[in-house]
Amino acid sequence: MSIKLNGSRLTLFRGERCLFRDLEFALNSGELLLLEGRNGSGKTSLLRAIAGLIELESGTVFWNDEPVRNMRQLFQNSMVWMSHKVGFKGDLTLVENLQFEAKLRLESTRDFDDVLQRLGLKKLKRLPFRSLSAGQQRRVALARMLLSAAPLWMMDEPASNLDAQGRELVATLLSEHVGKGGMAIVAAHQDVKLDLPTHRIALQ
Repeated sequence: MSIKLNGSRLTLFRGERCLFRDLEFALNSGELLLLEGRNGSGKTSLLRAIAGLIELESGTVFWNDEPVRNMRQLFQNSMVWMSHKVGFKGDLTLVENLQFEAKLRLESTRDFDDVLQRLGLKKLKRLPFRSLSAGQQRRVALARMLLSAAPLWMMDEPASNLDAQGRELVATLLSEHVGKGGMAIVAAHQDVKLDLPTHRIALQ
C-alpha cells in the first residue's frame, strides 16, 4: 500500500531561538528524508516533532492526508524509532528486551535468529544488555527496527558508535527497507550517500 507523510508550515522554538519556521516536507513510500545540519541545529527536535513527541508552535504533520494529532496512536504504531538512547533495560538480555518490544507492536515475518545472526548478535543474546558495548547496543536497536513491521523508520544519527562495517550495515538496511516500499527519516550531521530517492532538509 502506498503511504505518505508530509508536514505543512512547521515552526518550532527552543527557548527564544527559532529552530525552523514554516518548514514543508513530503515523503512517499520508497523514499528517504535526510535531516542535515551541525550538532545543535535542531535535527533531533524536528524528528521528535514529526513523531509527535514534542509540540510544534504551529503547523501540521499529516499521515495519509490525516492530521497526526487526530490519529496519534495509529501513527506511532506505524513507526519505529532509533535514537541516541536506545531505551532498553540493562538487566534484561538483548533477547528479553526485543521480545518485550515485540509485544508492543506489530511484528514482521523475519526470523528472530536470522536477524541476530545478520547483525552479529547471536552469540551475545544471553548477556545482560548493560554488558554490551555501545556499538553492540546500537546493533540491538537496529534489530528492533528489522523485527518491526512499521513502514516508517525514524533514525537519529544511526551510525553513531558504529565502526566502518556497522555503518555499511546501516546503509544496506536502509536501502533494503526503502527499496521495498518503506520510508525513513534520518538525522545526520555527516553527509549520507545512498542510492535512493532522497529529499533533504538542511537546518542551520
